[in-house]
Amino acid sequence: MVESSIDNLFKGAIAFKEKDFLAYKKLFEDLKEGQNPHTLFIGCSDSRVVPNLITKTLPGELFVIRNIANIVPPYRQADEYLATTSAVEYALEALKVENIIICGHSHCGGCAALYEEEHFEARMPNVRNWLKLIQGVKERVLALQPKDKIIRSFLTEQINIENQIKNLFTYPNVKEKYLARTLHIYGWHYIIESGEVYSYDFKKHEFNLLKKDTR
Repeated sequence: MVESSIDNLFKGAIAFKEKDFLAYKKLFEDLKEGQNPHTLFIGCSDSRVVPNLITKTLPGELFVIRNIANIVPPYRQADEYLATTSAVEYALEALKVENIIICGHSHCGGCAALYEEEHFEARMPNVRNWLKLIQGVKERVLALQPKDKIIRSFLTEQINIENQIKNLFTYPNVKEKYLARTLHIYGWHYIIESGEVYSYDFKKHEFNLLKKDTR
């Protein structure tokens, strides 16, 4: 009998409890009293992007928000249900995180979908509406007249990260905390096929490869 993917997930959950959990039993016992993550990690929902794997962090270190194209909507209060906005607000005000990383990645389907809007009209209207939040990114990229799709994708992913950083500064007290250096903000571009991470330079407005001697 061929095992299904869900069978493997059930087996994995059992194996975790019987083996891996034991290695971190004391940590999980401590975490039952509450969480105190040092970093808010805002990433894409893409299954190829695994925050704890990329950052080599343990349970309790990252407060993670994931959505299509790692978008941070501009701050606003509303009667509707604002999942990402609420989570960012909670991380800032309740958890008082010290760091925020906005992590985009190569081959991002959400960013690519900006140029394929006709496919979302009927089948995925909510996705299409969500991506309206980054239409300005598309306009900026097209104004640069990239010579091929590879360059267009790279530019879209990086400009999108930069755009979400700007949106983050619309949240209450973020600018003040950032200037006071009580909150540190980073933009990362993760390259799936190489494992490389490029970090955004706020002064030069460019992404530089993370190396052992960089922070």
